[in-house]
Amino acid sequence: MEHFTIATVAEQSPDFRRVLWTGEHSQLVIMTIPPGGEIGEEVHEDTDQILTFVSGIGEAMVSGQKRKVSQGDLVVVPAGKKHNFVNTGENPLILYTVYGPPEHADGAVHATKEEADAAEESGQDEPPTSD
Repeated sequence: MEHFTIATVAEQSPDFRRVLWTGEHSQLVIMTIPPGGEIGEEVHEDTDQILTFVSGIGEAMVSGQKRKVSQGDLVVVPAGKKHNFVNTGENPLILYTVYGPPEHADGAVHATKEEADAAEESGQDEPPTSD
């Protein structure tokens, strides 16, 4: 059994992105977006994503719709939808997200968005395959 006190674990992580758990059909990831930072506009063609916000304030943009987000909010991003999340506050925007199926390499830790982007571009952040 995997067990996480998820809000506490997420708030204690200084990393932009940290994969906590990867299963065959889903993946749990925590993220810390610094003030003025963002996840970056993206589309996951075959992956659904559910994001739950632990602390901070920000703006969610999904398929051209904008919405403010803060602690306790949950946003669903269906596969194939363009999205971005921006920290609009003075403190880190902290969240956890579940991807289905997995989107990142098992155990991946990226300290910054730049590091995460470089890992994706180089092919080092590929999800496990079920061969």
